[in-house]
Amino acid sequence: MAGWLIIALALALAPLALGSGRWVEFLELTLFVAVLGQGWNVLGGYGGQYSFGNAVFFGTGAYVQALLQYRFGISPWISLWFAIAGTAAVGAAIGWLSFRYGLRGSYFALITLAFAEAFHVLARSFPSITEGGRGVQLALNQDPDRALATFQFNFAGSFLAENGFYYTILAVFLASAFATWRMERTRFGAQLIAVRENEDAAQALGIDAFRVKLGAISISAAITAAAGVYYVQKYLFIEPGIAFGTSKSVEALFAPIIGGLGTVVGPLLGSFFIHGVGEAAKATIGQALGDRPGVDLILFGTILILVLAFLPRGLAGLWAALWRRLTGGDGNA
Repeated sequence: MAGWLIIALALALAPLALGSGRWVEFLELTLFVAVLGQGWNVLGGYGGQYSFGNAVFFGTGAYVQALLQYRFGISPWISLWFAIAGTAAVGAAIGWLSFRYGLRGSYFALITLAFAEAFHVLARSFPSITEGGRGVQLALNQDPDRALATFQFNFAGSFLAENGFYYTILAVFLASAFATWRMERTRFGAQLIAVRENEDAAQALGIDAFRVKLGAISISAAITAAAGVYYVQKYLFIEPGIAFGTSKSVEALFAPIIGGLGTVVGPLLGSFFIHGVGEAAKATIGQALGDRPGVDLILFGTILILVLAFLPRGLAGLWAALWRRLTGGDGNA
């Protein structure tokens, strides 16, 4: 807990210390992907149910948030609860259809990918509701007095305009990390880990694996939906390709795998690594080679493969091993 307090304090003070909009944007994007990763981590890291289509939860949360404002003029502070709860219900429905018939492993991964693509098609096929391929564009508020009421900080005071959405995503990340930390220490968390380790053995001990996995996918959906709400409020726009495209699923997948599956801090470490290496590669290899775009991505991909090959427990596992070697203590995250 002391470690998390230090992390939270450092992230809270970062905009004041950095004084650079570029680096604040970097941290904001890192925290955004960490939230996506934390949502995936609940189901994949703790539950062992690997999803290739978590974008379905991101997109559902984003569209519900946007459409309730766009179609009905509902306050964003009210619509966000409908977005999170509605997406959790969608997660439960997908989980019921998947787990009810015993889908696991690669079959579950593929069915989640299929659901993401199905929602992508549906979002394009009903323009009278979703605006189709044009996407949903929310009205921009230019009244500083209504900045908080409209959940838009663009024309608020200088501090909110520059840092409002950074602190928003920081609050979302800390809330998701705390929820995961609490879950890990409950009976439900222990049952979820037991299902991950050996589902048949867990059921033999009396654990209702179906109920446990259904709860995990609902929590995963709710956390991922919160990232969708943040995205809509920051950019005031959402369209099917952004909402249900594979990029969000890939980011959600890579962050906890690189950072450390089944650890609270893993998604944050993985997100920092992904974006840190990406920025470093662009600044060095990308600039050095000039007119040869994509070489930095090759370097980035190579580093990712090496991490996956030689750090099966991710960066959190590496930290724990180093901590034990240096101090003989417990370095678990």
